[in-house]
Amino acid sequence: MNSPSNTDSLHPLEIQVLRALGKDPKPLTDLQLVQHTDLAASQVSMAVGWLLTKQLVSLASETTTTYVSLTAIGTQFQQAASPPEWILQTVRSSAQEGTSLTVKDLQGTGQFQPAELSRAIGILKKEGVLQLGAGGTLEATGQISATVEALRSLLNQVHKGSRPLDSFPPDHQALLRQYAVKRGNTQEPFRIDDHTERAYLLTDEGQKLLPHLREGAAQEISQVTPELLKDGSWRNFSFRKYSINLRPPRLAVGRRHSYREFLDTVKYKLTSMGFQEMRGELIETEFWDMDALFMPQFHPARAIHDVYFVKNPKKAKAIPEPFLSQVAQVHRDGGTSGSKGWKYQYDCERAKRLVLRSQGTAVSARTLAQNPPIPGKFFSIARCFRYDNVDATHATDFFQVEGIVLGSDINFRTLLGLLKLFATEMAQAKEIRFFPAYFPFTEPSVELHVRHPKLGWMELGGAGLFRSEVTIPLGVTVPVIAWGLGLDRMAMVALGIQDIRDLFTSDLEAVRNMRRQF
Repeated sequence: MNSPSNTDSLHPLEIQVLRALGKDPKPLTDLQLVQHTDLAASQVSMAVGWLLTKQLVSLASETTTTYVSLTAIGTQFQQAASPPEWILQTVRSSAQEGTSLTVKDLQGTGQFQPAELSRAIGILKKEGVLQLGAGGTLEATGQISATVEALRSLLNQVHKGSRPLDSFPPDHQALLRQYAVKRGNTQEPFRIDDHTERAYLLTDEGQKLLPHLREGAAQEISQVTPELLKDGSWRNFSFRKYSINLRPPRLAVGRRHSYREFLDTVKYKLTSMGFQEMRGELIETEFWDMDALFMPQFHPARAIHDVYFVKNPKKAKAIPEPFLSQVAQVHRDGGTSGSKGWKYQYDCERAKRLVLRSQGTAVSARTLAQNPPIPGKFFSIARCFRYDNVDATHATDFFQVEGIVLGSDINFRTLLGLLKLFATEMAQAKEIRFFPAYFPFTEPSVELHVRHPKLGWMELGGAGLFRSEVTIPLGVTVPVIAWGLGLDRMAMVALGIQDIRDLFTSDLEAVRNMRRQF
């Protein structure tokens, strides 16, 4: 806050604006300040911004007015004719000369773009001013076009200078909006812009400074140049003092999004632990997304994965063998897995249906079918899609960190150790706990929960040992542990946010202030 003792830190532009406001008890607008100070509009705007920050000036009023002006195309229309007016004149002239014109003839003149002509002809036909005759010729009915008359009047009025939109009658306002420049369509005659006019007053602190404002402020300089030193003219100026109490301008440097950095960190940590990355497609068949994971085609467990179906094409051409036959056999009677299976008639055509991947485990299933090295450790950061009600901890699309470890000495204790490591290293969780769970493709199964500092306990995902009904049909005979954890929720803990939607916010200030301690 400025006081009479440090008015020396005020910029000469600020002093001129303060004096102008002090001479008039009424609020002054930006334009009035330009007239009172003889400063450029940009200089007034800059000085007012500084004074508002220092609370020496306050905003007294703010009014927004919508103005209409002509574009370059509008000027051409005003000097010649708009498309509807030109079409009507051309058709009438050709009729007087005893000739007729078609739409193709008008397009061949190159006067206007085909889209402009089509719109204008449609309007004239709707008004009953034009009609189609024999052979597709255009005929004028003799009626007056309200659109042509209104457009001509508006073009002439706005050509004299921009005018407030509300100064026109409602029907003319609608026509102006119809023919105004819009996103994706800049070839229009009118431009509609909002102009905001602000008025300012001195605050009490600003009033106190008025008697202490120094004279000759306009002769101050802020830096010494070689020319001033060479001719000694620096002796004729005073140098503006600087205040180190003012906050410096914030530098908004470019950088990666915090969530993107979090995902990169997860990938870096897993590869550092010796994991190999798995890749998969966003669009999967039901076979790899569910069937290969021993999820029966009729089972309510599929409701957990309420998938999005692909509309076109609906199905894949084929499922690779021998995996289709072996998985179908396991579903029917257990095959060679030692299980009794699900005891139903497996539908090979349904297995071909295409869906958006609902779980990263589909990537693990494909990896197991590719004869992976044993022992082996694999992971995937997979984008998944499920129909769900969006709230603070749920979204319809999300990242999963999916992983499998193969080896003859792998067991459930190995899995729990890995889950604890993920929760503490990646989610930065301070408290974790495990709960027994059920998944059709793992036995035993477990859920990992962590405590969010604001939202409390929340599930990160599930894990377990793959059942033999999953591994044997895919050609794997050693134990396999697997997990699928929600990376979005892990990021919420690591980044210190309370709503999963904030991971994708467009609020740049919120993005800049996201925690980055991971």
